[in-house]
Amino acid sequence: MALELTVRRASDDEADAVSRVIVAALRETNARDYAPDIIARVEQSFSPSAMLQFFRKRQVFVAIVGNQVVGTASLDGATVRSVFVDPAFQSGGIGRRLMAEVEEAAWADGVKILTVPSSVTAEPFYSKLGFRAVRDSFHGDERTIIMERSLR
Repeated sequence: MALELTVRRASDDEADAVSRVIVAALRETNARDYAPDIIARVEQSFSPSAMLQFFRKRQVFVAIVGNQVVGTASLDGATVRSVFVDPAFQSGGIGRRLMAEVEEAAWADGVKILTVPSSVTAEPFYSKLGFRAVRDSFHGDERTIIMERSLR
C-alpha cells in the first residue's frame, strides 16, 4: 500500500512534531552508531525552540503522511541539514523525497554543489543519492562525514 505523502515547507506550529521525529530517529536509528552521551548531546540541538530558530534561518521541509509529520530536511545555503525520518517510516522513500525537494530548492537558489555533513548512520543513504565523501569532521568523539554532490 503506497503512502499518501506530501512534502512542503514547515510551519511554526510543527516545531514540536519535527523535534519529536528527530529525537526518535536519533534514539532509535543513530544510536546504533553513536554512544549514548553523543546522542544525548545532539538531541539538545533539536528542541522545539531550537527548531523554531531553524525555521527562520533555513528552508525547512516536512514530510506529511495523513496529518502526521514523519520526516524533515533543511537547506542552509548550499548545505543540507537535519534530514531525519521517523523510524516507523524509514526505508519507504520519504528521505529520498525530502532530498529531492531540498535539491530543487538549492538549484532554484543557484547552488551548483550541495554539501551534507552526514552521520555515520546516514552515509550509505547519501551515497545512494550520488554524494561522495570528501573528508571527516570530528566534534569531540562524534564523527561526521562531509559529503558533496554536483547538482544536474
